[in-house]
Amino acid sequence: MAISQFSAALNQLADERGLPRDIIVEAIESAVGAAYRKDYGHPDQEIISKLDEESGEFKIFQTYEVVEEVENAQAQLTVEESKEYKKGAKIGDIIEIELEPHSDFGRIAAQTAKQVISQRLREAEKEILYSEYKEKQGQLINGYVQQIEGPNIIMNIGKLNGLMIASDQIPNQHYYPGQRLKVLVYSVEETPRGPRVLVTRSSADFIKKLFELEVPEVASGSVEIKAISREAGTRTKMAVISNQPGLDPVGSCVGQRGSRVQAVLSEIGDEKIDIIPWKEDIESYLIEALKPAKIDKIKLIKKTKKASIVVPDDQLSLAIGKNGQNVRLASKLIEWEIDIEKTGEEKKAEPTTKTEVAVEENDQEPEADVSDKTEVIDEVAVEETGVEVEEPMPSDKEIDEQTAEEQVAEQEQTADEATS
Repeated sequence: MAISQFSAALNQLADERGLPRDIIVEAIESAVGAAYRKDYGHPDQEIISKLDEESGEFKIFQTYEVVEEVENAQAQLTVEESKEYKKGAKIGDIIEIELEPHSDFGRIAAQTAKQVISQRLREAEKEILYSEYKEKQGQLINGYVQQIEGPNIIMNIGKLNGLMIASDQIPNQHYYPGQRLKVLVYSVEETPRGPRVLVTRSSADFIKKLFELEVPEVASGSVEIKAISREAGTRTKMAVISNQPGLDPVGSCVGQRGSRVQAVLSEIGDEKIDIIPWKEDIESYLIEALKPAKIDKIKLIKKTKKASIVVPDDQLSLAIGKNGQNVRLASKLIEWEIDIEKTGEEKKAEPTTKTEVAVEENDQEPEADVSDKTEVIDEVAVEETGVEVEEPMPSDKEIDEQTAEEQVAEQEQTADEATS
């Protein structure tokens, strides 16, 4: 069956605007209904048109709502009146009455129809673009720098432009028009002027998505990125774990001769990335997070998530890092507050070459009463760090009981010797 000229024009318009054909037909029907009401109807009338897509001809209808008591005679009918057009009509029904069609619209009506079509198509385009980019939120996409406006960068990301504000840019990285970049879509908002897309290169999620792109094991879920902390442009710490037995999570992310991590670094510049194995045990996790610094002693307060770390003098600057960066990133990574001291500064410190872990359990007591409670200390040993395991010190009551028992034993022994 041959396609009519009108149908072909509809298809062409749909292709040019990137809109479904049904939306264009609906816009045209609304425009013709508005033009008919302008020239041949009443402002209070509800006029609709129905288009024959093959012939291009319109049928015009006036709609009435069936009500109990009429308030608007141009748009409402009683039940008795509506039965002339529809048998069994009841309150709430919509009655359509066909009107005489006209094709000779005046200039004002034609202009009204044009405006209605343009407005409906623009609204439809905005809705489709918003839906399309809303689905891309949280995804990595390619684009190029289209324009630089002060501290902000306008990115061409396809059908829309993305805005990358100063805080979303990697510090000290030079940008220029035409530069091709990967960006992360993190926000899509509706505005009167259309969808507003915000993109970033400075977030921790941007690094995570780059590894998903470069490391197949991360994309498939065999290797999971459990935590990540970042200071864009300088350093990133990332903790990974394997969900597949026998698979090295750190080696998978680094790649052969560092090929995979180098592919990530080529996108972000001179930033350093520390990849560590994630540990369920907080002490082991903390030791990994503060590497390359070596730790002498760890004291944990689990209720407040605070950790006091004691390191040798020559490891203090390494543990803290430049401008406190290493300890700051480690704290964000494990979500604990970390306080670092050098050997000799901690309270009641004893000379040792072993790594000691002290754990304070205060889960059942109010925080204000912690100082009044007996401190429970577990010194946990890790073979590779040379940690010793010792029994906790006895309380004063236990010492008194033990002394009394020893005195009784000595008296009994003396009595036995005297008898013999």
